[in-house]
Amino acid sequence: MSAVLAIIVFLLTLILVIWQPKNLSIGWSACGGALLALLAGVVHLRDVLTVVGIIWNATLAFVAIIIISLILDHIGFFEWAALHMARIAHGNGICMFIFISILGALISALFANDGGALILTPTVLAMVRALNFDERCIFPFVIASGFIADTTSLPLVVSNLVNIVSADFFGISFGNYALHMVFPTIFSLIASITVLYLYFRKDWPDHYQLADLKKPSSALKDIRMFHISWFVLAVLVIGYFLSSLAKIPVSFIALAIAAFFLFLGVRSSAIHTTKILKSAPWSIVFFSLGMYVVVYGLRNAGLIHLLARVIEQGSKGGLFTGTLMMGFLSAILSAMMNNMPTVMINALSIDATSISGVMHQALVYANVIGADLGPKMTPIGSLATLLWLHVLSEKGIRIKWGQYFKIGVVITLPVLFVTLFGAYLSVLIFG
Repeated sequence: MSAVLAIIVFLLTLILVIWQPKNLSIGWSACGGALLALLAGVVHLRDVLTVVGIIWNATLAFVAIIIISLILDHIGFFEWAALHMARIAHGNGICMFIFISILGALISALFANDGGALILTPTVLAMVRALNFDERCIFPFVIASGFIADTTSLPLVVSNLVNIVSADFFGISFGNYALHMVFPTIFSLIASITVLYLYFRKDWPDHYQLADLKKPSSALKDIRMFHISWFVLAVLVIGYFLSSLAKIPVSFIALAIAAFFLFLGVRSSAIHTTKILKSAPWSIVFFSLGMYVVVYGLRNAGLIHLLARVIEQGSKGGLFTGTLMMGFLSAILSAMMNNMPTVMINALSIDATSISGVMHQALVYANVIGADLGPKMTPIGSLATLLWLHVLSEKGIRIKWGQYFKIGVVITLPVLFVTLFGAYLSVLIFG
């Protein structure tokens, strides 16, 4: 009976989170599901405290990173960078696509996939429209901006909320995580660029006029804050790795730098501090807490152990087979029911297995990769994708769910395979 109740609560919560009736906040939906789970008896107050201990660092770090990215966006930093990439390409449409993809990968690495998709996409869209590209040529750049943001959100713990949750759960340090994700990230970026180029090979513009581009310096709204931002970024990256050595929660580093950046921005006319704080994804804090409590109900009902047995069976074929199995399982579940509950369920399931050593490492990283890339197959795979589609519709670009699904599956599956192969090599080399 408890298993049935846990499944019902989970499905109801998931439907509300994805559907968002009358713009109901995902935080309210998830917390409502957690309350229902408590009332139904599938979780207890001690479980809530356990969940808080698991997710607090992840969610606070994520909020801080988005605040930093919003400040940079207000300054004009990302538009400045995109315009530089377009100028470096010297009027070659394919080169501009490659450089913009690399820029998207860097933004996702440092400022999470949400920052990459929701900040870079409107910037790139405005830029290609200014170059007078027709709609057929604009569409590939839009898709590429959103796709790259997720497929390259692998390299650092802070690159995706999924990464932070998993790293915290398994006690993976910032440095160790980054080391194991070097190969998967490189493989994913190269595969993403290749697959996107081949899929839209007839639609990329051959050339564009550099004269139609405005100067990068014209995008900057506060030169003083722009110069300070380089110092902030350097401290941010150094702080990430020092937090690993000093065993300091990464959220402490990110929050301190976000607060410092906000303090400096108070005197800037380009930075609206109140607006930035209101725009920060506070609902993610409540969503993570509520959703994890609901997922914990599945664990208490014994359903996690069923999935653990499936994972154990799939791992018997060897390291490569186990890596592929876990990655594709995570990707498919993420595409079907969103990546946040998926990575939580899979993490609990991996923890419930008797697998250890190199195979355990491979399963953990494959789960993260699947949860990062898999959501691109469907519009409901991640909250970032749903919001990204909404932002595009407001910019006059409407992508139907059927159209998105067709594109998403075709371009995600080969990239996922190549990236998982990179993870397999990484685990073989670094253990």
